[in-house]
Amino acid sequence: MTSFADFAQSRPAVLKQGEDVLTYTENLCSHLVIRGPKGYDYIIESGRKYHKVIMVTEGGSRSVHCFVDQKTGDLYKSASWRAPAKGVRYNLLDEYSRESCYDECDWAGSYLYLR
Repeated sequence: MTSFADFAQSRPAVLKQGEDVLTYTENLCSHLVIRGPKGYDYIIESGRKYHKVIMVTEGGSRSVHCFVDQKTGDLYKSASWRAPAKGVRYNLLDEYSRESCYDECDWAGSYLYLR
């Protein structure tokens, strides 16, 4: 069992990891804007467990592009407005997986399908 001192000592690392996940999610949104059609924007809404990446069109319609786990950095395809699909597609904390995600990402989400 971990002591409170161990917990308190590990807390800054956990907070840094959460900040890193948000930064990498923002970078993903930037890549999607660059590769997407003109007039499409991506915003991040944070919930209790996931960052929800939402695609917004010029007309104002919104749809969920993907979900990112705030603790682990796992990237999921969306199954609905409120829930991710099963199966991790990428991990934004892993450098190789993150770069692969950034290279393959597109506005339509085809990179999120399991192959």
